[in-house]
Amino acid sequence: MDQPGQSLAKMRATAPLVQNITNYVAMNVMANIMLAAGASPAMVHAREEAAEFTALAQALTINIGTPSPAWAEAMVETARTAHRLGKPWVFDPVAVGATGYRRDLGVRLLACKPTVIRGNASEILALAGMQTAGKGADAADSVEAAKDAARDLARQTGAVVAVTGPIDVVTDGACIAEIANGHPMMPRVTVLGCSLTGIVAAFLVDQDPFEATVAALAYYALAGEMAGEMAGEAKGPASFQTAFIDALYGMSPEALNDGARISLS
Repeated sequence: MDQPGQSLAKMRATAPLVQNITNYVAMNVMANIMLAAGASPAMVHAREEAAEFTALAQALTINIGTPSPAWAEAMVETARTAHRLGKPWVFDPVAVGATGYRRDLGVRLLACKPTVIRGNASEILALAGMQTAGKGADAADSVEAAKDAARDLARQTGAVVAVTGPIDVVTDGACIAEIANGHPMMPRVTVLGCSLTGIVAAFLVDQDPFEATVAALAYYALAGEMAGEMAGEAKGPASFQTAFIDALYGMSPEALNDGARISLS
């Protein structure tokens, strides 16, 4: 496996155009985070143009945080287009187990063959059809409890599955990588998880899906650690968010190689 800094350097050199169909809460923060990392975000979700725009984008993300009928159809149409055109796309199944509407939408999107599925432990368990203690978009299950479900889901779908939490887990159904970076303040800032989905998509362009996903998660989690240090005088999540965006912008490939704590099995 290549060092994660190489993936970061490749992503920045490409500055990929990533189409994001995400939720109302996430759009502004996600766009700023992706710009800081070196990618080019496009928040194009209207059904009338979304699938057409997918042909222009280099990657796609779909997040079901605030679904509606029109958005749901746009999601399915863009996912089908991305798959047909051979473009990588990332599925973020926010609160997929909370309602029947979300579960049905999750099934439809899985049929469109995502390149990567990224969610918290409860979302991955629900998507795999297993019992979960999740509370809406919040995880109430441990990453360890979702590890087997993630591996099974990867084997069933052909996607790389990333389970994010205190220690992130990434699997392609055969290999498992664990990333031990991060900071306790990260879950206190809304939509950092949603924004990570866009970072994963940016790393996927012209890169191996498993290695790119591991590198993206390591980059993001290490930025959280750096933000914690930069915001040593911070009083809470607002100051941390500012420091986090600065850390994404300022991190070098060499710093990522030095700081990433990745284990493979």
